[in-house]
Amino acid sequence: MRVLILPLLLLAPPVMAEEIWVTNELDDTISVIDAQSLEVVRTIETGERPRGITFAHDGSVVYICASDSDAVQVMDPETGEILHDLPSGEDPEQFALAPDGQHLWIANEDDAITTVVDVRTRRVVAQIDVGIEPEGMAVSPDGAIAITTSETTNMAHWIDTATHEAFANTLVDTRPRHAEFTKGGKELWVSSEIGGTVTVLDVATQAEKAKLHFDITGVHPDQIQPVGFAFTPDESVAFVALGPSNHVAVVNAQTYEVEDYILVGRRVWHMTFNADGTKLFTTNGVSGDVTVIDVASREARRSIKVGRFPWGAALRP
Repeated sequence: MRVLILPLLLLAPPVMAEEIWVTNELDDTISVIDAQSLEVVRTIETGERPRGITFAHDGSVVYICASDSDAVQVMDPETGEILHDLPSGEDPEQFALAPDGQHLWIANEDDAITTVVDVRTRRVVAQIDVGIEPEGMAVSPDGAIAITTSETTNMAHWIDTATHEAFANTLVDTRPRHAEFTKGGKELWVSSEIGGTVTVLDVATQAEKAKLHFDITGVHPDQIQPVGFAFTPDESVAFVALGPSNHVAVVNAQTYEVEDYILVGRRVWHMTFNADGTKLFTTNGVSGDVTVIDVASREARRSIKVGRFPWGAALRP
């Protein structure tokens, strides 16, 4: 009897397209952009006025600040289904997921508090009094320090994540919006929208280390309003969104010198890189689009139409 030996076909798993997720404030939706084709491939409904957005570290869920729904929504990124809401406190605007992947730190603008939520138990762990109109949130790479920026108090509040107590407050310029630690955790950068600056703080002393100023030919200083920013993967360069100036600044993160300005869409808010850091995607609120910047050449390459008032952006892991 002859035995036929058939070769086994080894099927490789399908390659998932790299995606950029963008929240649209006025449409209550998320636009999903294919980072290769640079096209919107899905539009997903959310709660009211989605703003901050971040993925779980393993990409299993995406967290969305639905500000006017007073909720942080937890979504399945495969199906777009809202799985449940987290008890976020009123008017969540921005948040930061701690390195442990379990604790979400949320700025509650209307209540002048920072809320800490355990995403596994879906319970509030702590609520911490901070300044008036908190917005920016960041957690240090080692998970030891959380930062809340308060727009009206004009401060960065330093919180011990173990005790849930503020241990320092640093005055920055008017209306601080966004905060980021460098990966080593030695510096904290804070943008001040109305002050028109970015303050670099020494984490060890909580003191000012440097201050960035911006000057764009033909643009009135009142229009230069720093909001979101992001560092290249090697942290050598920071890109800073300058709001209604419709420009992104390119900053040498070692010397703190502004090296270039890139014209993008109207009222640029926030941004995120693709996975290899070669493209930067900026959300432009008034023009309702996303600008794609080639990082190497520092040039805007494409504009992608999304929903009304795009605000937050995140790379899907």
